[in-house]
Amino acid sequence: MTKNGIACRNSRMIVNLDPKSSVENNINFVSHAHSDHLPNGKNGIILATKETKEIANIRGRELTNHVEYLDNFALYDSGHILGARSLLFDDVFYTGDICTRDRGFLKAATIPKCKTLITECTFGKPEFVFPRLDETIKKVNELISELYNKGKPVILLGYQLGKAQTLSHLFGHWDPVYYHDSVKEMNDLHRKLGIDIKPGLGHTEAASKGLLEKKPWVMVAPLMSESNQFIKDMKSKYGAVTIGFSGWAKSGLSYGRKNDYSMPLSDHCDYDELIDLVKRTGAEKIYTVHGFVEEFAADLVKMGFDAQPLRENSLDEFL
Repeated sequence: MTKNGIACRNSRMIVNLDPKSSVENNINFVSHAHSDHLPNGKNGIILATKETKEIANIRGRELTNHVEYLDNFALYDSGHILGARSLLFDDVFYTGDICTRDRGFLKAATIPKCKTLITECTFGKPEFVFPRLDETIKKVNELISELYNKGKPVILLGYQLGKAQTLSHLFGHWDPVYYHDSVKEMNDLHRKLGIDIKPGLGHTEAASKGLLEKKPWVMVAPLMSESNQFIKDMKSKYGAVTIGFSGWAKSGLSYGRKNDYSMPLSDHCDYDELIDLVKRTGAEKIYTVHGFVEEFAADLVKMGFDAQPLRENSLDEFL
């Protein structure tokens, strides 16, 4: 672990895993296009999928010196968002952000065998066990139906990249469906890249045509709180009801967003899935990063695994 991210060294090369800035003469692996995983620099080889490169471009982050393949490096679908990959090299498996359950057009991560595992643990505490996706879908559809019967428009809130496309895919059967302009831009790119997401107008165009006055409707928008001006306007003008989606959501809690309803839905593994991930790799050594690193590593040790949080210089030259 370095200030620049995670660097794995041996006598032949340095591999930077989701670096903050790409480093010249190194291999820089970018697992996916969420902004906290994209480098700012423009040096060195960038190993990433074409989907990650294109999504990064429309987010204003150009990935120069980009390649999709390198000898001795195997990329595996991490199931997180479109284009997201995990990396296996020299018997080291780095997960990036990972999800091992199917969610609409996103399929569960592929898990290889390895000797050393470097895994995220965003939800690495036992209280984070998510309901089955079909249960969440059923509850949401029932809620939308109830609100539609009352003539209430519904706004589904999820992160602009990833969650919003999943929501658009899962609930696009409602009619009419509109999108926040920023979600529409990302959805259009996903369709260009071959993902089946229902087309729809952006909120600015829909409002200008008076379509939002014709209630009810469903809209997919980025995750935001009730204090956001956009949400205030949607509520005051159209009486919209908000449903927020996050892995942090618990029954009866609003996880700080204060939406009308909160539903647990995540693009990451939950606690039980993380444990299963570790077992499936057969790793002899596990390093935890990103999330409840101390807690999850301690739980793994209690289960008999050789695990520790990834700290500066803790990888040494093990490749």
